[in-house]
Amino acid sequence: MKNLHQRDFLWIVPSALGLGAILASLQAGSWFIGLLGFSSLFLISISLLVISTRWAGSGLDTPLERHSGLPDHQKALAWMVALAFALRFLGGVATYFALPVYGYVDDEDQSAGFVYTDAHRRDAQAWDLAISDRPILDAFNQKFAYDQYGGLLAFSAFIYRYFSPDAHRVLMLVLVSAFMGAFGLPFLWKAVHLQWGGKVALASGWIFALYPESILLGGSAMREPYLMAFSAFALWGFVSWHDTGGRVGGDVFSPPYRDHNLTSILWLAIGIAGMLLVSPSIALVTLVILGGWIYFSSERGRVSWWVIAIAAVVFIVGLFILSSALDRQGNLGGGTPIAVINNFVREALKWNVFKIEEGSGWVQKLFDEMPAWMHMPFVMIYGFLQPVLPAIFIAPTTIVWKVIGILRSLGWYAMFPALILSFVAAAGVGGEKKRAERSRSIFVWLSLVVWGWVLFTALRGGGDQWDNPRYRTILFLWQAILAGNVWVWWRETGNAWFARVIAMEVVFVVIFGQWYANRYLHVGIQMSFAFMVALIIGLWVLIFAFGMWRDRKQRAGHSV
Repeated sequence: MKNLHQRDFLWIVPSALGLGAILASLQAGSWFIGLLGFSSLFLISISLLVISTRWAGSGLDTPLERHSGLPDHQKALAWMVALAFALRFLGGVATYFALPVYGYVDDEDQSAGFVYTDAHRRDAQAWDLAISDRPILDAFNQKFAYDQYGGLLAFSAFIYRYFSPDAHRVLMLVLVSAFMGAFGLPFLWKAVHLQWGGKVALASGWIFALYPESILLGGSAMREPYLMAFSAFALWGFVSWHDTGGRVGGDVFSPPYRDHNLTSILWLAIGIAGMLLVSPSIALVTLVILGGWIYFSSERGRVSWWVIAIAAVVFIVGLFILSSALDRQGNLGGGTPIAVINNFVREALKWNVFKIEEGSGWVQKLFDEMPAWMHMPFVMIYGFLQPVLPAIFIAPTTIVWKVIGILRSLGWYAMFPALILSFVAAAGVGGEKKRAERSRSIFVWLSLVVWGWVLFTALRGGGDQWDNPRYRTILFLWQAILAGNVWVWWRETGNAWFARVIAMEVVFVVIFGQWYANRYLHVGIQMSFAFMVALIIGLWVLIFAFGMWRDRKQRAGHSV
């Protein structure tokens, strides 16, 4: 990726110094040390983003694009990466300074400028480790309870110790998090472009860059931006390797891609290793995704035995790391890693059902009125709807949380119609027949995994409007790919079911919104919860039945 030119330093260095000077003025400690630390991080971040963007866009230009200095697709990618980085970093800085003033000032985390409790506690432990005489590897010691796996804590402590040794500059971790949130985008772009073409790459890239939940997490010192970047590394490495049938020792990929196979395997290894350090469970899920990809594609018969062996070893190692991290206190029992993980999941699900019932009076009332076997499905559906769009519009809160909540809700409510239609769009993949069939099976597999993950996290996070969407966003890279394919499919086909699914969502938002308005503001008709659910489902059935009737009528007209 030798794509950084000497002239680039004429704008990168002044930008890094200028931004570093501003941030050094906003944080405590020596201004000069802050300038050096922030400027160094900006210099590294901007340089890597420029290098990766040019690398990802190289070799893809058409004859028409060659006459304009920078190919159109590369311009689009450059805008995506720049906006992804800027929005995450500026959003992180804005929330850091706004929360102590416009948030809930009695809250310890918000008064310190943190959106997430986990980020605040991990940050405090990282600073304590950084200023101590203990080695950074002590982050993997079980005494640091706020980072189960230790990888992110070790990295945070490293940044503080060597870039901010004199003062606790929280915005350094915000900067690195924003960088990681944007750094995966070029790898996503290139992988999707190779696998499904430029249109899906363009749509998936913009979704990845602009999704509000991803922006919020990218502006916080959380593990999700790192996991999304590592997922993108693994995706690119896998797709570029798999495009040659998994042959090791071949010189090049199919034109215009000229990367060596061993380089692709290296990126895949970096991605999986990074996930193992930050969250082993996501490494295991990623291995499942890629394994299914190989199996359901036409290349499954060409998998080498050593590939299966390496994947099995990594999976087993990941199981041991995950079970060890989950059972640091030794209270989950079970003996084997699988038993520990099973016990953890079971207890976590029970706890979340209990918490959602304890935290809401109307949920307690509903639980009393429904049989016990319905409690878990109710929690799953309620978790799937979080953050609930009608609620954030109506429920009273501070201005900063109102803005954050509305943006997060709009993002998710724009996303899940695309996920609903992902199975339908998979049947509409165009292109050469054999490749179209491969793409179709891959999209179906990705849809199954993403929906399984969304529903699992809805149970794991319960009705919590923060942990639940955060867990869900860990696999956002795959959601962005599915949503990008749905968008391209709809633009090319104009399929009426896109509008019908949106109509169903509007019905839900309007009726549920009226229920919330009556509950909080005593406005409009008072409906029981059961009647509201029945009304929504009834209207959904009508929309679905009308759609089926309309499609059948059109088919009959075409056959005449």
